[in-house]
Order: sequence, then C-alpha cells, then structure tokens
Amino acid sequence: MDSNTITPLNIYSKRCIYFNTDSDDYRCMVILRVKRATCTLSLIGCFFMLFVIWLLRRYHSLAQKMICCLTIVAFFDSVAYVMGDTHPEGSLCNFQAWWLTYFDWSALVWVCLITLNLYLNLVREMSTSRYEPLYHLMAWGVPLVMASLPLINGYYGPAGAWCWITDDHVSWRFGIWYVPLFTLIFLMSGCYIRIIYLTNQRMQSWFGTFHPERERRKVSLAEEIRPLKWYPCVYLLVSLFPLINRLHNAFYPQDPLFSLTLLHVLSAPLHGLSNAFVFGLDRETWSQLSPAGIQLALRSRLCDRTRIREYRTGAVRYSQADLNDDDDTNVLFFSPDLER
Repeated sequence: MDSNTITPLNIYSKRCIYFNTDSDDYRCMVILRVKRATCTLSLIGCFFMLFVIWLLRRYHSLAQKMICCLTIVAFFDSVAYVMGDTHPEGSLCNFQAWWLTYFDWSALVWVCLITLNLYLNLVREMSTSRYEPLYHLMAWGVPLVMASLPLINGYYGPAGAWCWITDDHVSWRFGIWYVPLFTLIFLMSGCYIRIIYLTNQRMQSWFGTFHPERERRKVSLAEEIRPLKWYPCVYLLVSLFPLINRLHNAFYPQDPLFSLTLLHVLSAPLHGLSNAFVFGLDRETWSQLSPAGIQLALRSRLCDRTRIREYRTGAVRYSQADLNDDDDTNVLFFSPDLER
C-alpha cells in the first residue's frame, strides 16, 4: 500500500496526537466517540433547558434570568468541547483553548453568583435586583481576563483530547483553573450549608398568629433551595476526573493513561447535562411538563393572539344612581400600604 494513502487509521493517528497511536489506535477512536457522545448529550440538555425556559416563561425574576444565562453559557461551553477533531498548533487551536477557558469560567462564575444571590436573599434578607448589572459585569468580565492571560503569554496549544494550556505550563493549568475551581466549589458548599441550616430554622419556627403569606413564602424558599443546592455537587463530580488526569499529566507528561483520559473526556463536557439535571429537580417545573401542561403552554406561546389596543371612549354619561352605587365591592388592586 502506498505510504501516502489516507486511511481511517492514519486519520485517527493524526487526530490523537497526544496518544502513542502506533500500536493502540483503537484508543483514539474510543476517545473521539466518547467525546462526541458526551458533548451531544450536553447540547441536548442545554436545548431542553432553553426550551423549557421559553415554554414556561422562566425569565422574569433575577434568579430565573441567571439560570437562563448559565444555560446559554453551558451551551457554548459544549460547543467548545466538540469544536473540531484535529488539534495542530496554530490559531484555530488557540481559539478553541481560549473559547473553552472563557465559557468554563463563565459557567463557574454564574453558579457562584446564583449561590451568592440566594445567600443575600435568604440569609441577609436583601433585595438584589439592583445588582443585576454587576452580576453581568462579573460573569462576562472575569472569564475574559482569565482566558486571555494564557493567550497573551502563548501558553495555549494541544493538550490531549482538545486544546488548552500545554503540558509545558502545568502551573498555569492549576493557577488559572483547578485551584480557583475547587476553592469556589468548597466555598459554595459552605454557603449552601449555611443557607439550608438557617432555612430549616425558619421553617420550624413559629411567629405567633398564622400568616398565610409567610407560610407560602417558607414553602417557596424550600422549593427554591432544593434543586440549587446540587450545583456544587455536580460541578465537583464533573471536575474530579479532569483534575486527576491533569495531575497525572503533570508528573508523566509523555505517558498519558487511556483510562484517565477516557474518564476526563466522559465527565468534563457534561456541564450542560448536569445543569439540566439540577434544573429538572424542580418539582414545579416537572408538574408543568405533563402532556396536558405542555399542550396548554404551547397554545399560550403559539396561539395566543390577544393584543392590548387603545380604547377610544365616546361620550359617557353617568346617572346619579351610578355614582352612588354602594353595592360594588370589587377590589381590583390591593396594597397593604393603603390600610395604614
């Protein structure tokens, strides 16, 4: 056979430049297929979340907007993981590495901000609507700085199954990503422990007379915390095997293990799917996703042609009886301030 003939074996050998593919080329095919599968699952999870957010109009409150932004970021993060199969050194590889670092960081910052926002709402009992511009500045600005530092210094390049910081700059890998990642995960875990503890105390407390609105708020807070508390857990799970693999790469850069690389590729791209899993823990969301609920929601989104138009009144005369009608007890708007 001509040595210049391109065969599937040669293609996979070129694609997995960080594996010793001379004798074990099947490993490259497994890594590539697993990477495509996990990225596809993550993209499907993001599409599902975005569809449900659109369908159920979950984008009005600040917390809902933050979860929507996290979903969009997770979608682009999944695109970064699946971007291309060949990773030669060059501008395309650098772009993938920058894209991956940026959206990984953006997803992490949004999860931290969701935790912070919940802490301020429940523990400090603060209204955080005015902080929305600051949240966006942090969620898009901090990742820009963290992703651009290795790019400016020329530290991006082939790094296993995708492009990232090369093996020659191990300290940057841990300084830019893994040390801040696990520090923030443990801080979020402590924050949620504090939130759950105080919430349980308030749920079990009794403030005298029964107040329906307060009791409804208690139940609402418990339901709100229940799915969000899993964010640090899922981020810890999907980041554990990448950390172990990168530690092995640091000590044995020329001898990557297939098993660790496989677990790395299997878990790292699953941010979108893990976010969808946490999002799906909301009982209210699932209760609205029954066949009848979906049908009603689709009718509301697609078939509701109600429009508010200007009403031009004509000459209207009120009789004395109309003005003195004491039987009308309908209340259209109510404010507690009116009773003071």
